[in-house]
Amino acid sequence: MSQESERVYTINLGKVLLSPDNQRAKRAINMIKEFTRHHMKTEEVKIEEAVSHLIWAHGIKHPPRKIRVRMAKTDEGYILISKFEGEDEQIEKKEEKLDTEPAAKPEPAAKPEPAAKPEPAAKPEPAAKPEPAAKPITKSSNTPNSSKDGGVKSKPKQKSKN
Repeated sequence: MSQESERVYTINLGKVLLSPDNQRAKRAINMIKEFTRHHMKTEEVKIEEAVSHLIWAHGIKHPPRKIRVRMAKTDEGYILISKFEGEDEQIEKKEEKLDTEPAAKPEPAAKPEPAAKPEPAAKPEPAAKPEPAAKPITKSSNTPNSSKDGGVKSKPKQKSKN
């Protein structure tokens, strides 16, 4: 069984969230090394600076949930872990460069500019209207609750429990 000298893995770092928040990035680095030792069957592991920057980008408390890495066996016998940049990521980078560069568009035929219109004079703000005073309450016989005693209904008396 021949081993490949280079492999690409996606490492799930979700269990990092089980550790205290002030040790999560450190734990993520240890999990990457542990994963590499298990899958590449070599004890000596070195992590490239780009991978470390990717883990620590959001600080010690918020490492990424997943990371895609390339593991390559060197001539010296250790495993070098580097950031994986696949075809999809390279295509996205090219598209971003194309989006940022202004494309040379053919200019449309020159349109005559409309004559400048004078700006309308600023209208004065209307004076604040005083609020109307509260209307007095009047008795009306049109309401269904109205009665001879001024519309107040009396409640029936409750029997005492003595």
